[in-house]
Amino acid sequence: MKFENTGIEKLKADLNRLDEVMDNHGLVRAGQWDYERVTYDRKFELKEGVFYLRVQGYAVEGDVDTFKATIQLMTPLLGKHYYPHGVEYGEGENFPPSLVNSCKKILETVKEEVSKFAQ
Repeated sequence: MKFENTGIEKLKADLNRLDEVMDNHGLVRAGQWDYERVTYDRKFELKEGVFYLRVQGYAVEGDVDTFKATIQLMTPLLGKHYYPHGVEYGEGENFPPSLVNSCKKILETVKEEVSKFAQ
């Protein structure tokens, strides 16, 4: 599921400050990066299954490995994990409304905080 028109996809921000804001909201980058891309995930374990809120981005300036990069954020996603196959984001997935609402609130708060220092 894509969270269209959140405004997050319009933001460019410093990687270090972005890491801090995302981490404060449970969105963890951990080892999910390469020289040009980053992925922040937040895991939700519900009775309906395991879900991930994912915010991705790519470097428009600098390199992620040097921690000196400007990241262009992309449209956030919500996916359901299927063991052992991975995460599915398709429109055919059934996402609990309470989870969708929680994700929207998290994304709204993240957008507000990142907007304060975004380029």
